[in-house]
Amino acid sequence: MKRYCLALDLKDDPQLIAEYEYWHKAENGWPEIKRSILDAGITEMQIYRTGNRLMMIMETNDQFNAAAKAAADAANPKVQEWERLMWKFQQPLPWAKEGEKWILMEQIFQL
Repeated sequence: MKRYCLALDLKDDPQLIAEYEYWHKAENGWPEIKRSILDAGITEMQIYRTGNRLMMIMETNDQFNAAAKAAADAANPKVQEWERLMWKFQQPLPWAKEGEKWILMEQIFQL
């Protein structure tokens, strides 16, 4: 198992943040998105928020390949539709490169 932590910002607008959270409730999520996550080898995923900063924790099987997941997502029209909807709420971190959304975080401490 591998664990990844990623960060992304939401637009700092309470109404948009509330709508983003609405789409991430279990009953409102799209089944095609959940399927694409599981099919990629992601076994657990949580998203946390403080203010407009998001942190995602993903646990994956040993076969998970981020490049393969990105390629599969790019070829999946439903995932692309979801990504366009989510971009309404999201904004890149100040240090993100052009086109980057979720940024992999570096672990700096472990107990």
